[in-house]
Amino acid sequence: MSFFDHASALAQPRVWDVGALCRAIADSLEARFNPVTVRGEITGFSRAGSGHCYFSIKDAAGQLRCAMFRRAAMAMDFTPRDGELVEVRGKLGVYEQRGDLQLIVDSLQRAGQGALFEQFLRVKAQLEAQGLFDAARKRPLPVMPRGIGVVTSLGAAALHDVATALRRRVPHIPVLIAPSLVQGGEAPASIVQALTQLYALAQRQGQAGVPPVDVILLVRGGGSMEDLWAFNDEQVARTIVQSPVPVICGVGHETDFTIADFCADLRAPTPTAAAELVALPRQNWLDGLTLMEQRIQSGVLRQIDKNAQRLDATAVRLGRPSQQMAHQRLHLSQLKQRAHHGLLMKMQQHLHRHQALQTGFAQKTVQHLKAQRQWVAQMQQRMELLNPLRVLERGYSVLTTQSGQVISRVEQAAVGAPLKAVLADGVLDVTVTQPKLL
Repeated sequence: MSFFDHASALAQPRVWDVGALCRAIADSLEARFNPVTVRGEITGFSRAGSGHCYFSIKDAAGQLRCAMFRRAAMAMDFTPRDGELVEVRGKLGVYEQRGDLQLIVDSLQRAGQGALFEQFLRVKAQLEAQGLFDAARKRPLPVMPRGIGVVTSLGAAALHDVATALRRRVPHIPVLIAPSLVQGGEAPASIVQALTQLYALAQRQGQAGVPPVDVILLVRGGGSMEDLWAFNDEQVARTIVQSPVPVICGVGHETDFTIADFCADLRAPTPTAAAELVALPRQNWLDGLTLMEQRIQSGVLRQIDKNAQRLDATAVRLGRPSQQMAHQRLHLSQLKQRAHHGLLMKMQQHLHRHQALQTGFAQKTVQHLKAQRQWVAQMQQRMELLNPLRVLERGYSVLTTQSGQVISRVEQAAVGAPLKAVLADGVLDVTVTQPKLL
């Protein structure tokens, strides 16, 4: 090669393949910087199902993507959160598929609170001291709301999740949506305005044409601490505690906490969970009605059985008509004997007195005898009332054998045996066909 050919070759720039250039840059970073320790605030932290962690660290001048693989993540003794100031140690490299600069983290440790997180703690402490988080001011959720208000962005996935859950569980309950920004500098004022609109409806409930609002859902999907910062705004917090109806805050994922969560009457881990807290499935109510129906039926049957037992006990106390007739007959016989004996005694006493008294007392004796006859007549009337025939006149009968023996039990009458049924006005001849026990 001549001098001119060599000079021409040097003057032409080298043409790189993309992958080769990425590898060359990675090799240069490896030789120049690694290993490296970087201090910054965590933002956008997430943990994949594989156990790998992905996030960025930033400061006022820049931001750097980080990847922490499962083995290194298992060695951490805390769960990183957005806004925390940390120190990460690892190796700079290039993610060749995207050409991104990234830091492969070998270890991560806290370096103190980030500025954003410190502001969060400061606002939280101030509002907590003023009683905005007190459990005593928080209200229970309505068991069956007549209407549900929702504050979120119309384009947010959270609205789709909430609408899907409510449509599936309580399609009969009306839902009122108050659109709001949920991210950015204008979001706090937008959230306050949306909440205020629903408050006005809730306070006018019962008026003609005003839809009911018994509970409000304040929801947003997950994001970094910066993405959720509107829900840490002090004015938003003070507006939440002024709500005339319970407020459920479902912002971010389960691990995300905002000032709004502490001010709300109840915090839900996700927007979907917030919807489910006020949407008891319709089938649960139907199952409850079925259970109530079963309990009512069981109570009615118990009452019927109880009354049947009382009826049986009353029947036992009344006894059979034949037994009652025998008892009355014996009692009537005793009354006759006592009356006859008493009458004889009285007559004998009066006879002796009549013989002993002078003739002047004859009239008194006659009057006394008349009174005694009246008394005897009364006694006869009373005995007539106790006559067993009066019982027969009410539809009862006395069953006897042909010889006159009273039949009081089923086993006393054999099949085919001729019997007599004594009625009030006569006697019937009957024959036993098939005895039955009660």
